[in-house]
Amino acid sequence: MKNITYLFIFILLLTFSINYSQQNPQVAKIKITGNVIEKNSKHPLEYATITFLNSKNPKAKTGGITNQKGDFNIDVIPGDYDIKIEFISFTPIILKQRKLEVSTNLGQIALIEDATQLNEVVVRTEQTSVSIKLDKKVYNVGADLMVKGGTVSDVLDNIPSVSVDSDGTVSLRGNSNVRILIDGRPSNAINISEALRQIPADAIDKVEVVTNPSARYDSEGGGGLLNIILKKGKNLGLNGALITSVGNPENYGVSGNINYKTEHFNLFTTTGYNYRTNPGNSFTNTEYLNSDGSTKNYINESKNNNRIREGYNSNFGLDWYLNNSTTWTNAFNIRKNNGNSPETVTYNNYDLNHQYVSTTYRNSTQNSDSQDMEYTSNFIKKFKKEGHKFTIDAAFSKDKDNDNSIITSAVLEKTSSAQKQNESLIQTDYVLPFGKESQFEMGYKGNFNSLFTDYKVGNLDNSGNYTPNNQFTNILDYKEKVNALYTQLGTKINKLSFLFGMRWEDSKINVNQLVTNDFNTKKYNNFFPSAFVTYEISDESSTSISYSRRISRPRGRMINPFSNYTSNINIFKGNPDLNPAFTNSLDFGYLKRWNKLTFNTSMYANKTTDSFQFIRRENGDFVNGTPVILSTPINLATENRFGFEFTLNYSPYKWWKLNTNFNFFKVDTKGDYTYTNSQNVLITQNFDNNASSWFTRLTSKITLPYKIDWQSNVTYNGPQSTSQGRVLGNMSANLGFSKDMFKEKGTLALNVQDVFNSRKRKYDTFIPGVLNSYSEMQWRTRQINLSFTYRFNKPKEKEKPQKRESDNGGEEY
Repeated sequence: MKNITYLFIFILLLTFSINYSQQNPQVAKIKITGNVIEKNSKHPLEYATITFLNSKNPKAKTGGITNQKGDFNIDVIPGDYDIKIEFISFTPIILKQRKLEVSTNLGQIALIEDATQLNEVVVRTEQTSVSIKLDKKVYNVGADLMVKGGTVSDVLDNIPSVSVDSDGTVSLRGNSNVRILIDGRPSNAINISEALRQIPADAIDKVEVVTNPSARYDSEGGGGLLNIILKKGKNLGLNGALITSVGNPENYGVSGNINYKTEHFNLFTTTGYNYRTNPGNSFTNTEYLNSDGSTKNYINESKNNNRIREGYNSNFGLDWYLNNSTTWTNAFNIRKNNGNSPETVTYNNYDLNHQYVSTTYRNSTQNSDSQDMEYTSNFIKKFKKEGHKFTIDAAFSKDKDNDNSIITSAVLEKTSSAQKQNESLIQTDYVLPFGKESQFEMGYKGNFNSLFTDYKVGNLDNSGNYTPNNQFTNILDYKEKVNALYTQLGTKINKLSFLFGMRWEDSKINVNQLVTNDFNTKKYNNFFPSAFVTYEISDESSTSISYSRRISRPRGRMINPFSNYTSNINIFKGNPDLNPAFTNSLDFGYLKRWNKLTFNTSMYANKTTDSFQFIRRENGDFVNGTPVILSTPINLATENRFGFEFTLNYSPYKWWKLNTNFNFFKVDTKGDYTYTNSQNVLITQNFDNNASSWFTRLTSKITLPYKIDWQSNVTYNGPQSTSQGRVLGNMSANLGFSKDMFKEKGTLALNVQDVFNSRKRKYDTFIPGVLNSYSEMQWRTRQINLSFTYRFNKPKEKEKPQKRESDNGGEEY
């Protein structure tokens, strides 16, 4: 690790010295000013790009962008230039061979919208929140009224192709093997589902949905990846925003972001506090069976909980513009949360004729606190040729999660879980454009992670003496080291574009259970090829085909051998012996744009070996004669997944915008699982299963009189059969209203999450000779939020050109 650190410092200092030695001597400059507008509406175009080119040798010499009024003011060295004025999806204008000897005003320049810009097809309306591109979708959170006062989980659950289960599991196109990045880096949280519920939506700028990533990205995530990009101010001077919110069930928060930018540095911070209550409930009605299939008895188990969370999050950092081509960014992030979760579990017992017998209770109080700290550094060196750059990224994090519970039933029990995680990341990337339209890339990434979990379960007597339960007490020491190298080459020949890449990753995983002396080391290295071909059929449409190989490494809850003890007859347990799953992914895409409509569709096929599947079985224990049912993940042979989806963005009128997403998929699973039941009989269960399901979401945004915006959506998750039962269909709806005030410096927003209180996971389970059960789970009941945003020295975010995102979340025009 020390050698890597020294190498990092050496490269940084070497680049500084090369850069400073290449700086040109000072020459008296002149000012070139002007104004850029849209020809039809006469509206100013903010973030339009002005580039000054040498008329004899077309290389960019200098340039700049317009402010919110469309004005630009750029210092240039006197000489002869071609001046290029451009804006995404508009026809650029080139002012040929302008002789600039003194400060000059170029006057007003009007651009005309051009529908032929297909590399980044953006639905260009003031209120649009979804941008569709051939290789990904970009969701701009700022325009979404329905997540104001919410969390990142709420944001993700409103994104095309993405769904969030009631237990917080994120799926992309129905596949839960998703890699989640924050600013291009893996999340440092121990429990990612819980962490996403703690980060406020107001801290998010946009989310990138990448269904088939190239070799540049981590190979992790068989179902694709989601890149959550945090807000960071970009306007010159001092500017920012203050957001306050209040909701029911009890929910309030305040957050602010401040940015101070000059020509030499950019200082930014986002800080927030929130208090949330999340009442939830679930029940499982079970018919227990004898070995011959006859009814033995019934138990109806119900849970009511009220999760209370108090959280603080802050990030602050500095962009240091060492010169026009070199930027060094350093940032520090901290999240701190604590809370308690009182829960009551009621068991109603019935005989084989479903006649009431008795009721028992199991009460628990859980206290938790967590702290996540992360330091990140990003160095970017850009060279003279556009797109030629070298970057170094580093991230170091330290996280702690502590949970303690007291469970009261027939006996008094205590559980505790103390987790510590340390993670280090070093990454470097080099991009070299060559020829007319070709580009070469290469890079290295090292990710080093350690997680230590001390889990205890025991009994308390009337005097408070603690007796450990060795069946559930253990210590898990997890260490992961992944080193990766990648390279890729892209080029364009006429209307055909190609991108071929190869990634190599070397993995070493240690999963050690210290109490039971169960030590397990997994070593493997793999190649992950990727290939992308795009063909421009016409100026308005393109088609593409892509392939990539992916890996899903089991982590966290999936390998933690003791994760849940709230119910003593339905227990979840991780599997430390899980192996990684490998996926080959093939994707066909088509993109078509009309005047008011953008249509994007894809057909995909995935084949996964050693796929993860959750099963329910007896674990051999009994509680008052009732068998304990264990839920656990296993590697289950092969999974073939096929599906298609489409996304439509339609603007029938200026005041009405529609967006819809539909996804259909079919999953064919093949595999057998063998275990020993409570009668010490070896059971082999066949898990061959062929299932299909679908998912759809419709979002509408309407501008009402008095400039009130109304946004609503309806989501439906179709039913799906599993190898041990079926998941039932579910529909839910959200809505939001907003009104600008104080000359657009302030915005008042009201939204309702889960309008009909219907967002629940419903499923049937059938285990022959053991049980039949029906379950419903609602993680959070209907939520109503009212928020107010006030901006100072910062215009309301309207349409902006989409920028290319680097792998670490950085941005460049």
